[in-house]
Amino acid sequence: MPIKNRFAETHAEITGWRRHLHQYPELQFDVHETAKFVEERLRSFGITDITTGIGRTGVVAVIEGKTNTTGRAIGLRADMDALPIHEATGLEYASKIPGKMHACGHDGHTAMLLGAAQYLAETRNFDGRCVLIFQPAEEGGGGGNEMVKDGMMDRWQIQEVYGMHNMPDFPVGEFAIRPGALLAATDQFDIVLDGQGGHAAAPHDAIDTNLAAAHVLVALQSIASRNVDPVKQVVVSVCTLRSDTDSYNILPQKVTMRGTVRTLDAGVRDLAEERVRALVTHTAAAYQCTAEIDYERGYPATINHDENTVFAADAAEKIAPGVDRDTPPIMAGEDFSYMLNERPGAYIMIGNGDGPTVHHPMYNFNDEAIPAGCSWFAEMIETRMPAA
Repeated sequence: MPIKNRFAETHAEITGWRRHLHQYPELQFDVHETAKFVEERLRSFGITDITTGIGRTGVVAVIEGKTNTTGRAIGLRADMDALPIHEATGLEYASKIPGKMHACGHDGHTAMLLGAAQYLAETRNFDGRCVLIFQPAEEGGGGGNEMVKDGMMDRWQIQEVYGMHNMPDFPVGEFAIRPGALLAATDQFDIVLDGQGGHAAAPHDAIDTNLAAAHVLVALQSIASRNVDPVKQVVVSVCTLRSDTDSYNILPQKVTMRGTVRTLDAGVRDLAEERVRALVTHTAAAYQCTAEIDYERGYPATINHDENTVFAADAAEKIAPGVDRDTPPIMAGEDFSYMLNERPGAYIMIGNGDGPTVHHPMYNFNDEAIPAGCSWFAEMIETRMPAA
């Protein structure tokens, strides 16, 4: 069974929803029109148990199965927000909002969950309750955490939760997953080095913060190469290095550095923060500078539960045989992690085919993945809560 027949029939309709959402991207929690569109579609399917404003602007809806003999409830999640990127695809349905773009495929995720909702509302061939979760602010706002803090899991008595993300450079409509850490914890740092500005021709009368910053940057790379067990993963990237002057002949008083730390293991996460603080402080001091460090912990690692990973992979196998069940971890982050910290579940990747990667101005979600994605969402409900 490559896909459920119903999704072949509704493919064009779901594609239309996706392309509409693509034209009107919204950022973080400001997804009011997207949430309204989702609610309207859900009501058109005959779904009436809909709650808005969860996690500020999230939408939660419930589809009752034909029976509910066990009281089971399973959550399916899609993210709704876009990115502050100016689209460069030139597509006829390209973003109409300058500087905003669905460059990560959340328009596709939302459309696929809507497609599954339409099918499940028509068939209701399961025993229990399907809880649809449409989440804001995955891109840096922690909307998943906000929905959890709003009491979503307890309020709807969700027992398991599942999510999906598209995967560029992987065959369209095929699936990949792994037990344990699939995506990384995402921490960030701001470093300000303070020295003594001066004339470039007289460096001995100054304290060169640029020189200190260069050595700090190199020292930070020793965390991966010399502090962390080689079989474990860590990424330390300095992404911004800016002084308080842009002159050819002035040594700056201050230099600002910004970057990110990505880890898959809680112990490595602690170690990385400890080493960042120590290396920055002592390397700066070696060059007569002081250092201010603002280290902020972001999303935790996305940890798939072992048993639920098997459930998710088995459902995917029915749709696209040959599921990659041990795909390498990805050092990007994902705030579905907060939901998996609250309930058993799993996060799966669906192939988006060849083309630019996510967060690129030429990226585009591949509509050919829609039937397989919808089928997987529906299959998770029907196999985890089989009809009585």
